[in-house]
Amino acid sequence: MTKTALIMAGGHGERFWPRSRRDLPKQFLSLTDDGKTLIQLTVERISPLVSPENIYISTNQDYVSLVQEQLPDIPAENILTEPVGRNTAPCIGMGAAFISKKLGDALMLVLPSDHLIKYRQMFLSTLEDACAIAEEASNLVTIGIAPDFPEVGYGYIRFDPSETLLRGYKVLHFTEKPSLELAKEYVSSNEYLWNSGMFVWKTSTILNRFERIMPDVYEGLSIIKDAIGTSAQNSIIEKQFPTFPSISIDYGIMEKSDSIYTIPGTFGWDDVGSWLAMERIRKTNEYGNIIDGNVITVNTKDSIIIGDKKLIACVGLKDLVIVDTEDATLICSRDSTNDIKKVIENLKICNRDSYL
Repeated sequence: MTKTALIMAGGHGERFWPRSRRDLPKQFLSLTDDGKTLIQLTVERISPLVSPENIYISTNQDYVSLVQEQLPDIPAENILTEPVGRNTAPCIGMGAAFISKKLGDALMLVLPSDHLIKYRQMFLSTLEDACAIAEEASNLVTIGIAPDFPEVGYGYIRFDPSETLLRGYKVLHFTEKPSLELAKEYVSSNEYLWNSGMFVWKTSTILNRFERIMPDVYEGLSIIKDAIGTSAQNSIIEKQFPTFPSISIDYGIMEKSDSIYTIPGTFGWDDVGSWLAMERIRKTNEYGNIIDGNVITVNTKDSIIIGDKKLIACVGLKDLVIVDTEDATLICSRDSTNDIKKVIENLKICNRDSYL
């Protein structure tokens, strides 16, 4: 069965402000030493499994030129533009409609565009196992991540260790971000995985789930599918897509479905969720600092300092994140990085859109 991929690349990466902006969000930035952007790395790592003509990028109109510039081997017709943001369920549904229209029934890998994977061959092996399970009957497969600490910022997947299919475990239920105490219980039980947001299924399987669980969305997807490749394609998408509810694939489909399996991923996954991820991506110096740019430090420890040409001099600092750009500078404590979104909210309230 033909392997395809839908890479979701419409987010704004707000917790990576001020480097990540509306006109250049996180997935189009280079955060690693090799100079490749996150979306380029995403496409590169699946290239042994999926050819460029079968990779689809879901994004919004503002980022089409960025996708074309950074991924020149992806056919223009495979860049799917969403007229408005409607979360992951409509995004995935439309991707399945396009793939189904072109190839009929095919295997569909669904991947975020802004993750990092340390061990690529182990990742590919996991995806191949997921494809084998997805081909078996009408199974949905999610890639879980074996937790190594009680993270409260992720959703969790509970699985049944006694019910297996190939290398996958039967999913019992999905749990949203837990309290710290619950997270500790989940990790110690060895029956929970982090929800990575990566999925594998046949296009027929996911479209059938939409038909059964979200019939109104399925009806709209069917109208879009009929219009694909015709002169009415864009106008139909402009009309239908905004009518879809803004809902994640987890809430919309996965939590209400059956025949779901999860494969534990142990391939060095990182969702690059905040500036603290830089400590997992790059090496710290002898003082525990991550330094990038024109930076001088004196008695400064355990800090992340990112700049460019302008000199940043840090004296007597500890546990800070400092990110300097041409028009904005972020200074925050390490334990407040999740509150960077509140800066974005304030900028919106104050109509200071030039900084978004």
